[in-house]
Amino acid sequence: MTLPITTVEIFRIAVPLLGDGFRNAYATNTTQHSIIVRLRSGTHIGLGNVDPLPGYSTEAIEQSINSLRSTLAPALIGFDVSNLQRISDLMDTVLLGYMEAKAAIEMACCDLLGRALAIPVHQLLGGAVNQCLHFNAWIGIVPPDQAAREAQQWQAAGFRSAKIKLGGDVYADRDRIHAVREAVGPEMQLRGDANAGYSVADGITLGHLLEPYHLQLLEQPVAANDLPGLAKVRQAIGIPVMADEAITDHQSLIDAIRADCADIVKFKVMKQGGLIKCRHMMETASAAGLKIVIGHGFGLNINTAAEIMLAATSADVLEGLESVGPLKMRDDITTTQMNLSTGSLDLPNSAGLGLEIDEEKLQRYRMD
Repeated sequence: MTLPITTVEIFRIAVPLLGDGFRNAYATNTTQHSIIVRLRSGTHIGLGNVDPLPGYSTEAIEQSINSLRSTLAPALIGFDVSNLQRISDLMDTVLLGYMEAKAAIEMACCDLLGRALAIPVHQLLGGAVNQCLHFNAWIGIVPPDQAAREAQQWQAAGFRSAKIKLGGDVYADRDRIHAVREAVGPEMQLRGDANAGYSVADGITLGHLLEPYHLQLLEQPVAANDLPGLAKVRQAIGIPVMADEAITDHQSLIDAIRADCADIVKFKVMKQGGLIKCRHMMETASAAGLKIVIGHGFGLNINTAAEIMLAATSADVLEGLESVGPLKMRDDITTTQMNLSTGSLDLPNSAGLGLEIDEEKLQRYRMD
């Protein structure tokens, strides 16, 4: 089967977030600006979606959009979607970096190929080992009593794990974690995420302060480029350390393994440049004895479906996927909405990613 790409459509959209938005260590966001890619090969369609976020994304969304329109899309016309490796190699040849833009294209290629073959994307990635996915709740940088209430609400809804955002003051962080642990008891897994916000000394202090609360992991307590510092924190504290911002491409993963600075690594399809590259990195992490967390902070249904299908293909992915973007959105641009509200979801088995564009909503939220 050959599936030459005939058209590439690129859309920038802005979908409002729930409530007053969400605060992390970098900013407070009230709207999610996302990129949608729609490929066609004859009658077959493939959808890709990435959700860049200031502070996390290497390129601004305007740069990614421009790279797609000026370089990547024109280069791909006529190339066979069924050869995913060649598509990936071509994109790396014509443009260095821009992993999120490439991920949007590659995701759409996987979706199109899955539809054409009438198989779900997780089958393209080697097959699923998990038929039911559990998701991770989140709690922002809020006062301890509010954090405790939110944690109880998540637990009552069915969530078995939660991430608590940290940053700014290690003692305030400790008080927030303490309140959550008291509220949910010992059964719920808790994760702390510092978003690379602390010095090595403060990261160690934070780790010691949080040890009594039996965290599942402490995520990226120090700067992304400070692998020796991350290793020092890991060696000094009694909590497993997860590298997130430190992991970008495959080489950065190898560097982290050599530095012996993490027990767990976090991958995002858009940050790692696509499903296939991310799957290769997962194999490397597994071979090194590392556990894996999959997920993005904010994301639409398409990106979320891709990460769910990826996560289902490895037994080393920890329960508690962080691909919970749809729970933070007021709306989406697909005809069906992913229901993650109970903290779990049966693995989708529709062809491709199993989603269709709602044309009216695409136009409603389109910015270009």
